[in-house]
Amino acid sequence: MKVRFLGTAAFEGIPSLFCGCALCAKAKQIGGKELRTRTSVMIDDDLKVDFPPDTLLHMHRDGIDLDQVKDLLFTHSHSDHLYAEDLVARFPGYAQAQERPIHVYGNDITLAKIRQVFEANGGVKDCYKLHRLRTYEKVELQTGTAVPLLAAHDQNETCHLYYIEKNDKAIFYGHDSGKFPEETWEWLKDKKLDLVVFECTMGKVDYWKSHMNVDAVLEAKARMEQYGMLNADARIVVTHFSHNGGLSHTDLCGIFEPHGMEVAYDGLTVEL
Repeated sequence: MKVRFLGTAAFEGIPSLFCGCALCAKAKQIGGKELRTRTSVMIDDDLKVDFPPDTLLHMHRDGIDLDQVKDLLFTHSHSDHLYAEDLVARFPGYAQAQERPIHVYGNDITLAKIRQVFEANGGVKDCYKLHRLRTYEKVELQTGTAVPLLAAHDQNETCHLYYIEKNDKAIFYGHDSGKFPEETWEWLKDKKLDLVVFECTMGKVDYWKSHMNVDAVLEAKARMEQYGMLNADARIVVTHFSHNGGLSHTDLCGIFEPHGMEVAYDGLTVEL
């Protein structure tokens, strides 16, 4: 299995729009791994998690054929994870796409936003099939299986983390969220994982209830080790960084690599 980290920033991106902070200035100067777009991953070539406004850039930069995607999972409806307007680009008249639907999975608010955009552009087309998720209920995808788990992110929305099984590998996709709810830990604790993806939006800043910082990430890793959830060759990758956390890629590597954790950057590919 191949997991590509297409974008690795929080909502603002790095460097951020309109920002003159020290980290954004450094990112502009250094470039490379310091430049981060809004978060998404591609699992193999047919399963995508989230669809941010930088998806067109990801396609151009990484040579992705989006029409190979069969399943599209959404964590929640915030604009850095859902840019529904670009989904319309697969409609007849905009694209000569394969005559099969991409199956789209999300919560009520996510699907409502997608339908609203679709209706403004002539209605829901056969090129997508929408599915409403129920927390902790397993979903049989075309490309594997997924279980949406409760996140601690937005009090006005049921946001999801994911447990994904594909090609005999198990992935925990853990953002956006603050400390995971106890019911999510209860569901997870007997699982064996090959890849864990954590967010570290806030760096070393006291983390908000809706996001993690360095300490929260290390606590979550320790709990997974306590439960015996990590397979012997499991990989742990940290992503979704805000410029407000104030940490460069080099800073983050210095923090996490001694703990056996990898720091994602835009374009990172992890082979399982």
